[in-house]
Amino acid sequence: MIRAARTPRASWHTTTHDWASTVDHGHLAHIRHHPARFAPGGMSHLILEVVAYVADEADEAECGDGARCRITLHADGSVAVADDGRGTDTRIDEHGRTVRKPVMATKDVRFFDDPDAPPLPDAHPRRGMSVVAALSTWLVHTNRRRDGSWTQRYAHGVPATGLEPIAGDGTTGTVVHFLPDETLRGTTRELSADELARLASAWPRLSVEIDDRRYGD
Repeated sequence: MIRAARTPRASWHTTTHDWASTVDHGHLAHIRHHPARFAPGGMSHLILEVVAYVADEADEAECGDGARCRITLHADGSVAVADDGRGTDTRIDEHGRTVRKPVMATKDVRFFDDPDAPPLPDAHPRRGMSVVAALSTWLVHTNRRRDGSWTQRYAHGVPATGLEPIAGDGTTGTVVHFLPDETLRGTTRELSADELARLASAWPRLSVEIDDRRYGD
């Protein structure tokens, strides 16, 4: 259950995603039509898109010594990225509706349309979490915050469920667990855990652990 105060959605300031939109179908379709453009290098790039948000948390003052991230490579080709940050922003609007920041289903306004978007550690431009969601057969976003916890499932970036409350466990953070489309899934087997660790080391305030279960999940 989310226990945030009610505030008018029109007053919510856009920093990374536009709160006024919940799902941008055209944006998601555009990504799906151009997988080579938005996921160059395949699986490793999708993982780095997710980890980049954890690195953002690590750079926040509240995180003190940084942040921790655990990347689990599963035998079914899926990947889970877990962190110990504050959790994805979730609010209550003036009508009492629970609204999570639409990080999966809309564009990251900082990067997506910017021709000079900063590169990820693989040297390809950062575009945002919606790239991962759009190019995944399914994605489950589990979110734990001090004011409540929930989970939500997506299919190619479109919500397949509502926000489903889950019991708090005294921790905060997110888990993004996704199964990339079959055309990208083969690159998961080819991905070296050592190479992934090397790429993630580009974020000095982020501690990354890799749990490779591909050969005996």
